[in-house]
Amino acid sequence: MRSTVIALVFMFSTAGAVFAGGDVTRVIDIINDSEGYAGAVVVEGELIGDYGRRSDGTVWTQLNDDVYVYSPTVLGNLGGANIGIGVRLPAALIEGLAEPGGYRERGPVVRLEGVWKHHDPDRGGESYLEVSKLTLLEPAMVLEETADVIPAGVGVVLIAIAIGLGVSRRRDDATG
Repeated sequence: MRSTVIALVFMFSTAGAVFAGGDVTRVIDIINDSEGYAGAVVVEGELIGDYGRRSDGTVWTQLNDDVYVYSPTVLGNLGGANIGIGVRLPAALIEGLAEPGGYRERGPVVRLEGVWKHHDPDRGGESYLEVSKLTLLEPAMVLEETADVIPAGVGVVLIAIAIGLGVSRRRDDATG
């Protein structure tokens, strides 16, 4: 009886992991151990760059998983390097999805499920994620840039001083 209870507890405690679609793997971990992650993975991040559409019905793009995904920086302090991987997916998966992010917009934040291909011989040794499922987590958004008032104010004051000095010097030259 005791072993049956233990078996049932174990079965139900691990069932969630099986049905949850797998744990999310950080992109930096894949980069640091590309060969070790060859196989099925789930990653989350921002689609960036552009959609490289191919004649075979697939699309190539990049998925970034770094500090800027959830805290995009506009005129702020940098929080580290961009960290991303190449992804290849069926074009049908991006239908209705916004364009990938760039300098002034954050791209769609997605969960990608697929197979990590480490040095795929069919693709000239390329390492990339072959995506089979895409889930939109957050839509794309425009990053608003606002002027920083202190440097703008200092600039206006310096321009006023320069104009004042120029006018003063012209008067001195005219009278002098």
